[in-house]
Amino acid sequence: MTVRSRLLALVCSLALAAAACAKADPPKPEFSGDISKGNPTAEEVASVEPSEEAPEPTPLTADEQARLSAELAAIPAGCDVLAAEQCLLPFPNDAYTTKDTNTGTGRRINLPTGQLPNVSGATFDPSEWNRNDGWSPSTPILVSVPNFDPAATRLPTQYDIEFSTTPESATVIVDLDSGQLVPHWAEMDQRAENPAERLLILRPATSLIETHRFAVGLRRMYGTNGVPIPAPMTFQVLRGNRIVADPRLVSQQEEYNFMFSEMAAAGVDRTNLYLAWKFTVAGPDTLAGRLLAMREDAMGRLDGGAPKFQVTSVTSDGLPEGIARQVSGTYEVPLYLNNGGAPGARMVYSPLNGDPLAVGTFTASFNCVVPRSAAENGEALPVVFGHGLLGTNGQVFSENTQRTAAALNAVNCGTNTIGMSSEDIGAIGAVLGNLSSFPTVPDRLQQGILNTLYLGRLMLAEGGLGSSPEFQVGGANLMNTDQAFYDGDSQGAIIGAAATAVSQDWTKAVLGVGGMNYSTLLNRSVDFDPYYGVMQQAYPNPADQQIWFGLIQMLWDRGEASGYVQHLTSRNYDLTPKHDVLMTVAFGDHQVATITADNMARTLDIPVYTPELPGDVAPVLGIPDRAGQVADAGGIAPQRANQDRNFFDLDPIRKFPATGSALFYWYFGTLPPPQGNITPTMSPEYQATCSGAAAATNPACIDPHGLVRRQDAVIAQKKAFFATPGEILNACRFEPCTGRP
Repeated sequence: MTVRSRLLALVCSLALAAAACAKADPPKPEFSGDISKGNPTAEEVASVEPSEEAPEPTPLTADEQARLSAELAAIPAGCDVLAAEQCLLPFPNDAYTTKDTNTGTGRRINLPTGQLPNVSGATFDPSEWNRNDGWSPSTPILVSVPNFDPAATRLPTQYDIEFSTTPESATVIVDLDSGQLVPHWAEMDQRAENPAERLLILRPATSLIETHRFAVGLRRMYGTNGVPIPAPMTFQVLRGNRIVADPRLVSQQEEYNFMFSEMAAAGVDRTNLYLAWKFTVAGPDTLAGRLLAMREDAMGRLDGGAPKFQVTSVTSDGLPEGIARQVSGTYEVPLYLNNGGAPGARMVYSPLNGDPLAVGTFTASFNCVVPRSAAENGEALPVVFGHGLLGTNGQVFSENTQRTAAALNAVNCGTNTIGMSSEDIGAIGAVLGNLSSFPTVPDRLQQGILNTLYLGRLMLAEGGLGSSPEFQVGGANLMNTDQAFYDGDSQGAIIGAAATAVSQDWTKAVLGVGGMNYSTLLNRSVDFDPYYGVMQQAYPNPADQQIWFGLIQMLWDRGEASGYVQHLTSRNYDLTPKHDVLMTVAFGDHQVATITADNMARTLDIPVYTPELPGDVAPVLGIPDRAGQVADAGGIAPQRANQDRNFFDLDPIRKFPATGSALFYWYFGTLPPPQGNITPTMSPEYQATCSGAAAATNPACIDPHGLVRRQDAVIAQKKAFFATPGEILNACRFEPCTGRP
């Protein structure tokens, strides 16, 4: 039974009932400015000198006071003054934090209770979220703009990211600590069928720097009536430094004036802002502190030795060419979860220092492949294997993984990534119906990463696997235990990046068809389609769904690449070596959107192999060229410029053989990724091209997700990368990396 069918069977047993959040009436459109020129040009915008000084305070007119009173009356108690449409919008927002001198940021999340009711009326319990000292470095930025016309507003797109840092962009993100504009793209929620329910989503193109404060600004937002939309009266009061009596506004006026001053220093003038607010990104202790504490405690318990293990079965017959045996067994890992670590378990914390507390041991399983060359001659590479979406360590026995092990003379060993393994499907089904149960996923996932780290130690340490006859040749360990390596695809790359960032036993990882940030990925992945249908039943409101994604990212950071990427190849954690990664992606991937790999590579500042794609590929379809035209498949703009838009701010590899880290794109003829938060199969291009039986054999329609790892050149590249000292081969000889389905 497939993952999808297992999930759908589970869904049938979920009971979901309905409830909805009350919505405030949108403000009446009013505008008193000069709209005769329409959208200003870049020169006109640049001619306005942003002022860092707050305007002189002036009282409201009677009409303004009446409008303000009406807006404030519609805002529920405990919600921010900008929350006209939904209590948690705009999101994220430091209005939902409190000062805390004991955290790395000086703040603590303080989300209100009673929000996001599911259809059975159960509201969101923010207790675990309120442990955080800031928001996710990969957070989606969500806002509702009533009566908004995105086509008339100059929004940056995912293929036009550079535009977001120009004066013309209608959206800005300002790093208030560095004074820099943050590259990003904006998209309307295409999953919302009713345009009136579509949120505007801003997605940073890199990981936002830990502990930094960020301001979001929307300016020159055009409405469906063709004129700029007036700012909400509550924001007009803050923007204009107006004299008011309401304590909710008075308490924020000084902080907003300070924010506007910092935005002005970055070139963003307050006077043309429709809306602005700020948020603080979490620090490394919130993101990685639990796992690092678990690692230090668990590794310390080994005292330089190996985890206890037991071989339970050995298979030597009927194996693929080049494979001597398959070995299965178990090993013991300190357990930091309650309920024996079963699906749905929660992390246990020490009452003394708040760190995760070991409460017993967890029996983890392993599966290993021993190549014939290692069984005969030894010197095998110890490679930790990361399995795919909701899978098992049994995937190490797949045809391609065994073929790769034989080619690399590598002993590949995998364990179940608990938290995101097949046995977690039931717990994940519960999350879809009730957001409050989500903490069980990252809690168990951190234990799963620790289990992976212990597997690496088991492969290297004296008294580990090499002490067992199944891993010996001539009575000696058949593995070279100088260091281990990591190889994971898809989920194995997304979670493997987190494991690599904290690993002390391997310094090189191949991350295939992966990326970071599930809040961007999920809506773009065909794998999430059945899950999304369940979530829709529990949370039918599209705004609630997008807030759901933003909230889960805050905790998912603890167990995926997003929370660790800033320490993966540089700024390594204490007692942790520097790591190098080789990223390989499939252009047009249906399961892991390549934009998430690009974001990761930009954050890591690693180069991309060029030429990325064949010259006749036009990955940019329907992108405004800012002169009023639209680039079509024929290419109004030159093809090279078109392709560069797809790979914004990714520098090319300068010479070969290269060292360090790198990103390689592979092309199999698949259609370009669509814009927005939809899957490739939902795009108009796919629907037009891939209907009928021919779609199964048409390269444009085939999902290339599983094809990269099967290419001989990729296997050869892994071998060179894992060598000592190791290098990155020019696998495609200055031609685009192309493969056959």
